[in-house]
Amino acid sequence: MASSRTLLLALFVFLTAFDLSPVDANFIKSMYFYWGAQHSAVLGNGDELQLVLDQTSGSGIISKRSFLFGSIQMLIKLVPGNSAGTVTAYYVSSNGDRHDEIDFEFLGNVSGQPYIIHTNIYAQGNGSREQQFYPWFDPTADFHNYTIHWNPSEIVWFVDGVPIRVFRNYESEGIAYPNKQGMRAYSSLWNADNWATRGGLVKIDWNSAPFIARYRTFRARACKWNGPASISQCASNTPANWWTSPTYSQLSYAKQGQMKWVRDNYMIYDYCKDFKRFNGQIPPECFKPQF
Repeated sequence: MASSRTLLLALFVFLTAFDLSPVDANFIKSMYFYWGAQHSAVLGNGDELQLVLDQTSGSGIISKRSFLFGSIQMLIKLVPGNSAGTVTAYYVSSNGDRHDEIDFEFLGNVSGQPYIIHTNIYAQGNGSREQQFYPWFDPTADFHNYTIHWNPSEIVWFVDGVPIRVFRNYESEGIAYPNKQGMRAYSSLWNADNWATRGGLVKIDWNSAPFIARYRTFRARACKWNGPASISQCASNTPANWWTSPTYSQLSYAKQGQMKWVRDNYMIYDYCKDFKRFNGQIPPECFKPQF
């Protein structure tokens, strides 16, 4: 009997530590509008949201809590039709000149042309680490899951569970890594026609307005930031901090295979290969294994 209880306890700890079923967070309870609330809306019981861009304003939402490590998910259905010049941004960020930030940005395009999935990372205020991809699906036809997974070992950008990018922690070798600042989750829809589509050559067609991005279910399975004490608490290797498990310290071979497929077939820009931009001084993380 004692051995049975021990086995059940071990099974409970395992499921608690490694259960990946997301915890739903209602938009009304977990986020608020910080911009453009007058023409955007939370719908239904608070599980759906729409952000709107027209000639008067864009719009944006922000989480009420800050987080340090974990998994941040959002289901998004991007602006359909002629979305050229618009950007739908979804990211986590801290504040200040030396802020940390992990980005998804979806760059609109003229009808019939693909969106661009634009990713970036800032650590202690330094960014310029862009990688871009074409989606392998129509991101305007249905909702798709965009997840930022962030732990002391690595950051992974997922699209519908498929990893598209990894940024590993090489802080011990002098490469900054976002691990000491709590970050809130944001999403916004805004006019970026000075750069978003073909470098700003294609402007927004306001005859197509209003532009609407739709959202379902913001999910944060993450460590809540409670000030500097969270730096060690959120990074400690405990069952409650499931993201610190060795399981999440590196992609599995299967996930690496998925990512290779995306990067071989849909990647269109990698800052690590832009020698002209950096005058031959490629950032040091580009020479490190990332996955």
